[in-house]
Amino acid sequence: MGILDLFGSSASRDQATLRKLGQKITQKYGPAENRQKGIEQLGEIGTQAALKTLCLRFTVRAEVGITDDEEKEQARAVLVAAGPTALPAVREFLAEQESGVAWGLRVLASLAPPEELLGTVHTLLVELGRQYTRDPEKKLVLLSWLREHPDLASLTPVGGPMRDAAVLPLLEDFVDDVRIGAARALTVGTPTEAARDALIALLLRDRENARVRGEVLQALHDLSADVKGHRNEVEALLVEPWYLDREGRVKRRGT
Repeated sequence: MGILDLFGSSASRDQATLRKLGQKITQKYGPAENRQKGIEQLGEIGTQAALKTLCLRFTVRAEVGITDDEEKEQARAVLVAAGPTALPAVREFLAEQESGVAWGLRVLASLAPPEELLGTVHTLLVELGRQYTRDPEKKLVLLSWLREHPDLASLTPVGGPMRDAAVLPLLEDFVDDVRIGAARALTVGTPTEAARDALIALLLRDRENARVRGEVLQALHDLSADVKGHRNEVEALLVEPWYLDREGRVKRRGT
């Protein structure tokens, strides 16, 4: 029996080290110093596996909120300082994890051009649209980024077929907030006929849901979209302050 058989291979020892450090940085109630030291150690190791482990710090909320934010900022700074080496680790983290996504996107926004960030958000939303998820947090974060993040809003065009492929399936999500987030995301960038049709379909499906109905009407209003072909059905749903103008566009009184 060789010495490596006694103590394990280098790879297995490395994996064990990363596993222990991952446990250390995700201890919600342990001493802050332990988590902070673990973040430093992972940064010093600097491999893609270590940086992916470091991303796990984004997935938990430590007991003290101020310290938690500081530690997450510390982890973000380490990842950004690692430069392109961190990109594969961050992408894998975003694809695999349900929580901490907003922090992962912040890292990616510092390392990749806006076009790549937009492509990543689209890809993640397409995958989420194909699967059932119990917790809507990831979908909501991604939809919010698509609508609000300045790095994405500055791109021309933001809309079009890629955006539609990512967002339109989420108009049929079983969670109200996701459907609302998807409707809002469609108001940014280049309007498409497919988006208009999908919003009208959602409006008619959710006619009894006042909250969703109001958000969809707002989206159609923001897009200056008409409801041609569905005027009678849509008009029957309208209450103040909503109305349709002569061209069938959704309008709001007082705006």
